Amino acid sequence: MRTISFLLALLLVSLSVSGQETVSVKGRIINELGEAVEYVQVGIPELQIGTISTADGRFEITAPRDTLEFFHVSYQTGHYAVTGPADDVVVVLHENELTPAVFVAGDTKEKYLLRPGTKIAGNGGVLVFEPKAGNTKGVEIGSVAKTGKPFLVRDIQFGIWQNSIPDCVVSVNIYRIEGKNEEFVNVLQKPIYVNVAESEQPQEFHLQPEETILLEPGKYFISFQIVDCDEKALEEYLQVPESERDWSQMRLSTILYFKSSYTRKAAMGKMEHTPVNIGMVVKGLEYQ
Repeated sequence: MRTISFLLALLLVSLSVSGQETVSVKGRIINELGEAVEYVQVGIPELQIGTISTADGRFEITAPRDTLEFFHVSYQTGHYAVTGPADDVVVVLHENELTPAVFVAGDTKEKYLLRPGTKIAGNGGVLVFEPKAGNTKGVEIGSVAKTGKPFLVRDIQFGIWQNSIPDCVVSVNIYRIEGKNEEFVNVLQKPIYVNVAESEQPQEFHLQPEETILLEPGKYFISFQIVDCDEKALEEYLQVPESERDWSQMRLSTILYFKSSYTRKAAMGKMEHTPVNIGMVVKGLEYQ
């Protein structure tokens, strides 16, 4: 079966970007209490540069002398001006002050907000996340959903075909798509993280969000993204010459479906249209 693969080489850029000199920046990300903030997206969106911090808030990125942005669902976007090489940067993020969801009066009925679409049969039916250079983290893909009435999210479902990435953690996020320029605005107050076990067998996930997710009428993007894995195992894997690697040892794959979607190849990168998705399902209550 022919697979559709994403080259995940944009996470740690070691070459010059748009002719600019680049430098290495390392550091850690904490909140106002001094606690580490996990899985923060770090990068320069305009230049398509990005990576994701570790579970203990540490990050490393090669970037030009520009301004790094730090995005996390639960915090306000942080900034750091790159003026030269640095290996002890401390970035403090401040908590978001999102408006809590308010229930709408009226009757409700159970409904699907999102269905997977038509499964791609035969060749080309699998999406593979595999590290050919840099890292597995950062690629984001999902599906577009629309609602004409307030909708309460109760269940988010997705499937993994196979996974051989050790200690793999994925996140699920929901963005509201606004305006002609399709600005992606986060609607969650805290991340949804899922641990994906190593398995050669298919795995199905049903997520019941802890927070109240009430979507106002509009257009939304429900996304899937790898945010963590065993860094030591990945580093050892990438030290093996590419021609000698066993690709089955470090990859995650999902079944593909035909349905309008978006993807971006690196954290903080640009969302791009794609006609396929990984078959996510969202169910809940629609207010009448």
